[in-house]
Amino acid sequence: MAFPSLPPSPSSSAATWRRRSGLVALLLLLIFLSFQVVVHVPSVRSAVSRRLFSDHRHRAAREAGHRSCPGCGDLQDVEDFNKTIAYTDQDGRIKLFKVTAKEFASSSIWENPLLPRDSQPLAELKESAEEQPLAIGSEANNLSSSAVSATQRPDPIKLKREVFRRRRKEQRIQELLQMDKEAELQMRNLATNSSRNFDNKVKVSYNIWRQEFHHTNTDSTVKLMKDQIIMAKVYATIARSQNEPDLYASLMKCIKESKAAIGDAHMDSELDSSALERAKAMGHVLSSARDVLYNSDEVSRRLRVMLQSAELNIDTVKKQNTFLVQHAAKTVPMPLHCLHMQLITDYHLRDGVIKEYFQAAALKDEEDKAKLEDRSLYHYAIFSDNVLAASVVVRSTVTNAKEPNKHVFHIVTDKLNFAAMKMWFISHSPLPATVHVENIDNFKWLNSSYCLVMRQLESARLKEFYFKAHDPSSLSDGNENLKYRNPKYLSMLNHLRFYMPEIHPKLDKILFLDDDVVVQKDLTPLWDVDLKGMVNGAVETCKESFHRFDTYLNFSHPKISENFDPRACGWAFGMNMFDLKEWKKRNITGIYHYWQNLNEDRKLWKLGTLPPGLITFYNLTHPLDHTWHVLGLGYDPAVDIAEIENAAVVHYNGNYKPWLDLAISKYKAYWSKYVDVDSSHIRHCYASKQ
Repeated sequence: MAFPSLPPSPSSSAATWRRRSGLVALLLLLIFLSFQVVVHVPSVRSAVSRRLFSDHRHRAAREAGHRSCPGCGDLQDVEDFNKTIAYTDQDGRIKLFKVTAKEFASSSIWENPLLPRDSQPLAELKESAEEQPLAIGSEANNLSSSAVSATQRPDPIKLKREVFRRRRKEQRIQELLQMDKEAELQMRNLATNSSRNFDNKVKVSYNIWRQEFHHTNTDSTVKLMKDQIIMAKVYATIARSQNEPDLYASLMKCIKESKAAIGDAHMDSELDSSALERAKAMGHVLSSARDVLYNSDEVSRRLRVMLQSAELNIDTVKKQNTFLVQHAAKTVPMPLHCLHMQLITDYHLRDGVIKEYFQAAALKDEEDKAKLEDRSLYHYAIFSDNVLAASVVVRSTVTNAKEPNKHVFHIVTDKLNFAAMKMWFISHSPLPATVHVENIDNFKWLNSSYCLVMRQLESARLKEFYFKAHDPSSLSDGNENLKYRNPKYLSMLNHLRFYMPEIHPKLDKILFLDDDVVVQKDLTPLWDVDLKGMVNGAVETCKESFHRFDTYLNFSHPKISENFDPRACGWAFGMNMFDLKEWKKRNITGIYHYWQNLNEDRKLWKLGTLPPGLITFYNLTHPLDHTWHVLGLGYDPAVDIAEIENAAVVHYNGNYKPWLDLAISKYKAYWSKYVDVDSSHIRHCYASKQ
């Protein structure tokens, strides 16, 4: 059903007219505002400035009585108009930007100030447009003053940097545009080669702000407080001499408090909580003392006296330390003494289970008798008076051997320790290897008429050198050669290494091992090393200027300077492969006797076996690879752990032997893991130590 249309009433006609009139007025306003449409250009103005300017325009529209309407989108086509765009620069000044509609990119979007802010799209503008300051209209000036108050003036240095970067970029673009094809091809090839050779590994860089370089254990405060104490002592001495009792009392009080605050601290974290306050108080007192007592000559004189006194104290402490270390190194620890005594007791009693051990050992000795002279087997020579040390050498070698049944150990000890050494290897036989223990006193050829060093070791002069307090090497006379006052230099076991053919006349090759080494790998490849006609195979120890011949020998003596090169490289005893056939051919023992006889007055070298070894095997030593033998675990706490792990033999040469309490703790595990802790003797002796 169709309803007839009603004629318009006069009131509705008037309302329609008023709406049209309002639309016309609004359209005129929008045309005016279209000349000042705001386009977002992020590179030249901040978000704060855009918001301020938009707010000003909204406020102006509301004051003019205009309201937003849904028809604002019906704007006329503006493609033929020149547009003037207003914006605020970085300094908060409002500027005009003239541009035609054709210069707008497809991504440029008009911002309608009458639409809600949430619906406004962002707009960008080409950088080719020109900027002109706004110089017209009082309203623009008001807006400028409002914008300036809401922004901060930027740093002029940063602005200069931005201008410089922009100019440099433009200059580079021009250079690239003018580049010829040959230069372009060359640059392209360089870039290709650079990318091929690029190392993408992350390199370590140092930065003090990184957490791993933030050192919490500093000692700056401790050092500061100690320096304050030194200066306070100087001023206290001067105050006392110049009759300043109050100042003297204040300084002594601060010294006492600072010492109490420091205590035994070595790092700032160990200081007492009152340390900083004590340091500040000391600083105030020192400042007052300096104003009253400071005299450069007097202070420098006092400091020189204190320095000399400190140097004397340090020298005395060093001597005492050397003496005590030497004393501790040559003493026998209680558990080790206990072990020796228990083994000696079992050896002589031979009752119960011990008797069965001896019976089994006697049978095995008969079976292994032929092995002792079998040249096809791997033979080791060990000279030791330390049961526990020798057991570790044998056990570590057998544990890491690929064919332990082919290894034969020849151990020589003295009469005092023979029973203990024999008993240990009877009750703890490292099967299937062979161990043969001998007593040095059974070597009938070893006498003072044949062995010159034995006569020297028994001489009264040498014993006086070791044991008389008035000797120049004593502590009281301040000689630094205290390390030579060690009983091991009086032991013939230490010199048996120069008599290998006499001890093992039927063998062609033998590997000498010290009793302070630990074997970590199979050593059988050493028998295949070609010594190239040399007698001794050893690892060289010279590094730059260290451990060369002039370190061990007296080159001021003509006999030494005429026969040897002071820069010749030294090598190490402790793991040495000896070719006994070449030894006999070159009469090595005779050479040793010759030089040992010349050194009876100890003018060529001090005591020990390495200097005569360097002389005896001069130009007769073949250098082995360093991985075979790593030294220093008995004195150097800085030996590379990776080298230790990779070494075939590690050597605890030095005073800090692994069985002593002096041992360097981080190296001790390499030795202790080969100690037979299942032994009842060891459990008993080391349990009593606890």
